Amino acid sequence: MPEKKLSDEDQAKVDKYLHTGVNRVERKPFRPLLLLGIIVGVLTVLSLVSLLIARTKGVV
Repeated sequence: MPEKKLSDEDQAKVDKYLHTGVNRVERKPFRPLLLLGIIVGVLTVLSLVSLLIARTKGVV
């Protein structure tokens, strides 16, 4: 059995602090489709920029 790092009194204080809600943050729900859309949009723009650069330099 591992040795306790905190006394029972200190552990009770830590548990009380963790349950007070001080460390909780309200967040918007995660929207994976929005993230996917942003990634696809950025990749499309970067691809178009690279094609434009290639055409002006005579590579394509």
